[in-house]
Amino acid sequence: MIPFKILKALAAPINQDNIDTDQILPARFLMMPRDQRYGTYLFRDLRQDNNGLKIPDFFLNQKKFAEAQIIVAGRNFGCGSSREGAVFTLVDSGFRSVIAPSFGDIFYNNSFNNGLLPVVLPETLVKKLQQFLINEATPEITIDLETQQVFCEATSLAKFDIDPHRRERLLKGLDMIDYTQQFREAINRYENDYLADKKWL
Repeated sequence: MIPFKILKALAAPINQDNIDTDQILPARFLMMPRDQRYGTYLFRDLRQDNNGLKIPDFFLNQKKFAEAQIIVAGRNFGCGSSREGAVFTLVDSGFRSVIAPSFGDIFYNNSFNNGLLPVVLPETLVKKLQQFLINEATPEITIDLETQQVFCEATSLAKFDIDPHRRERLLKGLDMIDYTQQFREAINRYENDYLADKKWL
């Protein structure tokens, strides 16, 4: 994973609650290989009509949000089925973080394992941030994982909480396998000692 320390990037508002994993990644794409096309499946049925034409009102189809790396969403983002592909398609589309008042539990946990930072902020602040992004010609914000703060126009908007272990893994860019590999020597010692003590195995 790419380490996440300080992200200053364009952000896009999606002013809707209960965006579920089927809206993020429609079920028909679940069996597709994770190749260069995977990011194009993001919000496919919200972004395009039945004829494959872009829906102009959808936030990612608007020019100023097209290069966004942060989503500022409504409550319960990522609810629904436990498809890890919903996080894959966000990451493969270039997103590094989602800010919302709350998240679906499984989506929230999957995010940390794939380098996507879910930031929980109070709903009043999220709505204020969404309005800022709508009004600004260049809707840019900063997320500082080291100090656990969100900045808007260089002013600290809010501080967010995060599990220290997950924070450390994101700062270092470690997925679960990378984290485990740090203890390779200790694991090998344990395995060798275990087998030496139980030669019958």
